[in-house]
Amino acid sequence: MGFLYILLIAVSLSMDAFAVSVSNGLSIKEIRKSEIFLEALFFGGFQFLMPVLGFLLGFSVKGYIEAFDHWIAFALLGLIGFNMVKESFGGDDDDDCEQRQALTPTKLLFQAIATSIDALAVGVSFAVLNVNILSASAVIGVVCFIISVFGSIIGKNAGKMLKKRAEMAGGIILILIGVKILIEHMFF
Repeated sequence: MGFLYILLIAVSLSMDAFAVSVSNGLSIKEIRKSEIFLEALFFGGFQFLMPVLGFLLGFSVKGYIEAFDHWIAFALLGLIGFNMVKESFGGDDDDDCEQRQALTPTKLLFQAIATSIDALAVGVSFAVLNVNILSASAVIGVVCFIISVFGSIIGKNAGKMLKKRAEMAGGIILILIGVKILIEHMFF
């Protein structure tokens, strides 16, 4: 498998992480550079790790993973998104009274797992195709890291314009991503 194919796979696997990064940038009041870096590190790291795990697991667990991976992603993104929408209704509109949310490692862990489950199945496919898993996973991880940074910056800039509605919009986006993953796996 050539570099161009791996690059295209990397970009496609990174789209969920991009959308979640945009959502985080929208919903976190004044997201910090350190949070953007940590988010990209989580997303890129998991996009690197999951194909390696899939490669190591091989064919024996492919059927089991494919049977419920979409439910895990749907549940994680749905819960996080619902919580964000719920929190958007609380509090005062006055910026001085708003408590700043942060991207905690726990929140990022759940988001990273939810957005990288598909990469596990890709790793199994790479085992079938005898792809050099470390170089392919490195490309996937780096691409996802970069795309996540851009997503957060886009969300941050849009969030400044949307103000209070940004958290609600971010939560709705996460819920919709979860629904999209569920529908894709159940019907396509």
